[in-house]
Amino acid sequence: MSTEDFSLIAEGESLDSKQKEIQNCKKQYEALLADQKLLRDGIDINKNFAKEFKQRAEKKKVSVEEEKQKCTKAIQKEKEKCRNIQEEQNMLEKEIMKIKEELQSLDRKNSSLKKQTEISTAVPERRVVFQGKTKEGAHAVSFDVNSRIVYPMEGGTALITFEEEDVAQKILSQKEHKVELGECNIIVQAKPIQFLVPEYVEMETQVCPRRILVSNLPKEEPEDRVLDKLDIHFSRTRNGGGEVEETDMLHDSGTVVITFVDDNVAKRLSDKQDHEVDFGKRKYKVKVTPFLNGEISQMKICNSECMRTVLLTGIPDIMDKDNLQDNLEIHFQKTTNGGGEVESIIYNPLGHTTLALFEEDSPKDSQTV
Repeated sequence: MSTEDFSLIAEGESLDSKQKEIQNCKKQYEALLADQKLLRDGIDINKNFAKEFKQRAEKKKVSVEEEKQKCTKAIQKEKEKCRNIQEEQNMLEKEIMKIKEELQSLDRKNSSLKKQTEISTAVPERRVVFQGKTKEGAHAVSFDVNSRIVYPMEGGTALITFEEEDVAQKILSQKEHKVELGECNIIVQAKPIQFLVPEYVEMETQVCPRRILVSNLPKEEPEDRVLDKLDIHFSRTRNGGGEVEETDMLHDSGTVVITFVDDNVAKRLSDKQDHEVDFGKRKYKVKVTPFLNGEISQMKICNSECMRTVLLTGIPDIMDKDNLQDNLEIHFQKTTNGGGEVESIIYNPLGHTTLALFEEDSPKDSQTV
């Protein structure tokens, strides 16, 4: 092989052109190296970015996982709360049902008790006064619901009732009084009248299965006719009644007690309450309520003073009863002696016993003797 075969310069080319070409190639090479360096720098930057992103992604993943765990725990906690609330609600519903059943039971019991009684433990204060009546055959002080008291009078005493309380209180404040009896005088003492009366009463009551109490009765009808018509009406089965054993009029309350032979009749009639009874000329609507049997289980008593009646003591037996009683009345009627209008008076001589009857002190416009 000849040296010509290895020549880098072709025929017709100069060395300068080849050098220029080599210079161009060097420049291209350097440009490529610069581009390569830029690419490598970019790759390194991207790798750093990727690494940082990966790290941030890992951190985010951990944070998301922690948040997820927190949310899971919170959800589980809320679910537990919901279960507890549900259990509590179920318990409350059961408790409400139990309370409703107890209330229904109490309502039934209350309804039964209402039918039995509506008695107040507080006894209303009732004033009594001597109205000139006496009671035969009683031997001790007694008290009943009609506010009537039997008072045993000792010998040599008198009871005097004034129309006005002020007069009685004035007589009591003087204590001793000089009474003229013709040619002689006597000294009597004025003392208040006090009784022990119920202040607090507790009663155990129950509905009588065979009796009813009938009220709102016609006042214009005679008592015998009222009893007969009630007997006829309530003995008929079509009126809800049954065989009547007895009818009794309670004069103090204006009501009638009807007793039946069978037990189931009374409740059936009292449940209806209002009954229309034919009295011939017209029909009257009467009211039927249960009849109560009761016993006093506890009672508290207190002192009660009679405000219009005065007890006179120390009266000697120096003249007949009527004359002495008249002289006492005349003396205490005079305003000059501190007295006033006398409503009633009774004198009990020495060696005698008398039972004075004290009754409820009604207002003057409706007072009866």
